[in-house]
Amino acid sequence: MTEKKPWHGVIVATALPFNEDLSVDFDAYAEHVAWLAENGCDGVAPNGSLGEYQNLSEAERAQVVKTAVEASPEGFTVMAGVGAYGALQSAHWAEQAAEVGAQCVMLLPPNTFRANHEQVKHHYATVAEVGLPIVAYNNPIDTKVDLVPELIAEIHAEGNVVGVKEFSGDPRRIYEIKELAPDLDILIGTDDTVLEVGLAGAVGWVSGYPNAIPQTCVELFRLCTSGNYADLERGQQIYRDLHSLLRWDSKTQFVEAIKLSMDVLERKGGVCRPPRLPLPEDVADRIVADTRAAVAKGYGK
Repeated sequence: MTEKKPWHGVIVATALPFNEDLSVDFDAYAEHVAWLAENGCDGVAPNGSLGEYQNLSEAERAQVVKTAVEASPEGFTVMAGVGAYGALQSAHWAEQAAEVGAQCVMLLPPNTFRANHEQVKHHYATVAEVGLPIVAYNNPIDTKVDLVPELIAEIHAEGNVVGVKEFSGDPRRIYEIKELAPDLDILIGTDDTVLEVGLAGAVGWVSGYPNAIPQTCVELFRLCTSGNYADLERGQQIYRDLHSLLRWDSKTQFVEAIKLSMDVLERKGGVCRPPRLPLPEDVADRIVADTRAAVAKGYGK
């Protein structure tokens, strides 16, 4: 059995609650982190894209990580998002995360421009000097930098990452990554590929929908990664039932969608900061319908 590391299991990419004046509701965020722990999740990833980190001040961004650490029970992971335009900024956020007690960090490639392979490797090497374990975050859709299997294997061989959150949406590349870097941990990055990437050998899931339905997502992850084919039938059934909801995590409106699902389930999702605006009525209606359909099938926890 693989030794459980802090970045293993269901790590929730936490949504960030705001007050009506769009200030951060840190008390609600602390309560949310504690609630996720109580409902079986293994950790949280504050200041990811779902947490709207790009729209936070430096003071707010630092306080989000500090709040997550302080609200976490013993053994619950805080994997701070440290994405930034360049290596020096990301290293700064990794240092801040280390100072307040985060166990690891999640790091996008530099996203100032379409960096080449040498620039990307330098980026990860620079942040690795801080000393916290790094889970790379491959999101070529938003960053325009693709951590292709050869590149992530090189970064791992240099000792600068322990795992990769794979958001490319292509489960096939998992097998190539494992061929090139057998000891690199794979974390599922998109909620609508949990079955495929779980079967390919993932040991973690950085997931959005546990913000709304944590117990169901934890069960789904366990079934898809247990290695026990007796679990697969149940896992496939949950996956089929939830896929119309889970695929919102991979759409442009994923932040608004997950917050709206939280509101439907009487969690504080609430408003987003600009540039995100209220969803068009037809889109909102579809998200509400998908959420209510999941609840009707018994997946509302």
